[in-house]
Amino acid sequence: MQVITTLAQWAPLRKSLTGSLGLVPTMGALHEGHLSLVRRARAENSIVVVWIFVNPKQFGPSEDFRSYPRDLARDAALVQSAGADYVLAPGVEDVYPEGFQTSVQVEELSRPLEGAVRPGHFRGVATVVAKMFCLTQPSRGYFGQKDAQQCAVVQRMARDLGFPMDIVICPTMREPDGLAMSSRNVYLDPAERKASAALYRALQAAERAARAGEREGEALRAVMRAELAKEPLGKIEYVSVAHLATLEEVARVNGPILLSLAVRFGKARLIDNIPLPDVT
Repeated sequence: MQVITTLAQWAPLRKSLTGSLGLVPTMGALHEGHLSLVRRARAENSIVVVWIFVNPKQFGPSEDFRSYPRDLARDAALVQSAGADYVLAPGVEDVYPEGFQTSVQVEELSRPLEGAVRPGHFRGVATVVAKMFCLTQPSRGYFGQKDAQQCAVVQRMARDLGFPMDIVICPTMREPDGLAMSSRNVYLDPAERKASAALYRALQAAERAARAGEREGEALRAVMRAELAKEPLGKIEYVSVAHLATLEEVARVNGPILLSLAVRFGKARLIDNIPLPDVT
């Protein structure tokens, strides 16, 4: 496996590569969730590239850009063991050279949920992913379902801009107690880590209610809030019952929905979701 840290080094190499290319975009601080994407890409492509880049444009001014964990040597060893061929880990000045002034905005899908509480976040995501797609020219890009809104934004951007590739959404990987694997889980202290399992319990409770016939959106949100309230260490940012395609909140369920939430535990801001494509 080769680790490449400049785009100048990557450009001629990309021209020499043949066969299908699977791209796994990451910000590093890798865990089993990321490695499951690498293994899926390995099974479906001739070449596997893992992008590692902590993207400043998707962090707000009070967020954790500077403290976000970075360990390229560790991450490279992990993805090598999972079957990657290349790690592409450019610097910020390489991705956004002096004078850079272009951005990509996916209008409607970027507004609710994470977009409402993190203004500009999805503009940063869409911009860097678009540039990543242009640089790597993948056959397939692999993304985790845990970041459901990001998946929707990237799918829409790729479709709207005509990127000739497939977006592959892979299942959320979870710890034994149900907590979605996330690079930010390292911020949790032992008490917060134990309490954080409430996120998945809340989503499961709402899923059970929906499958049992509850169709009032606010009733399903109340189910999630009630479960989260059992863990006072968590501070709810939002709970959501939204249309699966548009991400708009629903008053009454009459089609596929996305159950999602965001909760803070100390320094850690955690998100999770369960899509229900078969609820009508």
